[in-house]
Amino acid sequence: MDKKEFILSNGIVIPAVGYGSYLSTEKNGRSVIKDALDVGYRYIDTARMYENEFEIGQALEEYGIAREELFLCSKVWPRDLSKESLVESFEATLADLKTDYLDMLLIHWPKYDKDDESWLDKVLDAWSEMERLYDEKKIRAIGVSNFLPHHLAPMLEKVRIKPMVDQLELHVGYMQEYTLKYLEENGILPQAWSPLGRAKVLQDERVSALAVKYGKSNAQVLLRFLNQRGIPVIPKASSIERMKENLDIFDFTLNDDEISYLSCIPEYGWSGEHPDLGLI
Repeated sequence: MDKKEFILSNGIVIPAVGYGSYLSTEKNGRSVIKDALDVGYRYIDTARMYENEFEIGQALEEYGIAREELFLCSKVWPRDLSKESLVESFEATLADLKTDYLDMLLIHWPKYDKDDESWLDKVLDAWSEMERLYDEKKIRAIGVSNFLPHHLAPMLEKVRIKPMVDQLELHVGYMQEYTLKYLEENGILPQAWSPLGRAKVLQDERVSALAVKYGKSNAQVLLRFLNQRGIPVIPKASSIERMKENLDIFDFTLNDDEISYLSCIPEYGWSGEHPDLGLI
């Protein structure tokens, strides 16, 4: 599979490679966002929790790029999963990003406290508001992040509009195959955060061997693998060189045996973050 863009269940098109902005503005502020735009990124991924939406909005305004050229995605924090808090968070995101609509809004995690027995009620309250904002065309696509099948199944029984995306930690060594199968069966597109894994994955000798074979970097092999698996990616990068590298993944193709090999590498490189462990 060779895709430079993906089509969601509602027909919205998203780029195959987006720019992950988590921690990106800490050192160089707005300039790193402008660098990403210079290099060619048009998908900017952020979240209310990242506390960088204001800087991103300033960068976009200063850069002067037309809004319709961009795909802006943000995420609402699980402590804001009431109807009122969802709307407040969304409106603050719009104000900071200096826009009147989002291309996509996700619920960041299903629960804040692992012992919260009312997490589903909170998710459904927030989702009903997201459905309303979607109907009003203030959000072009709605979805979730870090939701596993046992979070999605009870949600799907209740909602009017199914999530279009589920953003997950996905990389060689942590492919969450059961969840990927569930998403495919329900028409929900998986999207990979941390697509390069940790340093252990990025420097793995098995990945290095393929990089040498194709004359590419280890990062490009890891991203191309996910792309061929039908998964859009949002890698982080701070240097212009790495930004360019992460976009340049479409001039080689891993063969079926290599896709199988990378898919079957035993689990490693996991971040340690899990939706059932909570965030406190």
